[in-house]
Amino acid sequence: MEARKPVTPPRVPAEVRDVLRRLEGWRRGRKHRIPIPEVLWRSAATLARQHGVSRIAKVLRLDYYVLKERLDTLGRDRRGRPEVKASFVEVPSFTPPPDSECIVELEHPSGARMRIHVKGGPRADLGALSRIFWSAEA
Repeated sequence: MEARKPVTPPRVPAEVRDVLRRLEGWRRGRKHRIPIPEVLWRSAATLARQHGVSRIAKVLRLDYYVLKERLDTLGRDRRGRPEVKASFVEVPSFTPPPDSECIVELEHPSGARMRIHVKGGPRADLGALSRIFWSAEA
């Protein structure tokens, strides 16, 4: 008997096709009836939030009710409490000793490189220099 090939509807967004490919690869590679990995469930639930539970369950061939439950728990910790994401991180001010030194090396995807070597005395604004480097088209 010939293996069943998944039929992907023509108007499926790329991110859905990507998760479908990963899910099909997992399905082909498993030897026994083991649960779908958590990372695939999270990906499917995230897609269901965007595109709807029914559509994603149909395209990915998942149980509608299980996917809906996963969607309901998405963004919650193991105890069912909402996960809190940091919106602000404070970095305390730090005055290094005068005899200290710092080397920062940056490499842009285009191949450009920048090396900053600071010894003692007043500190250069490394954040500003980095932003200029990353925003520049090299």
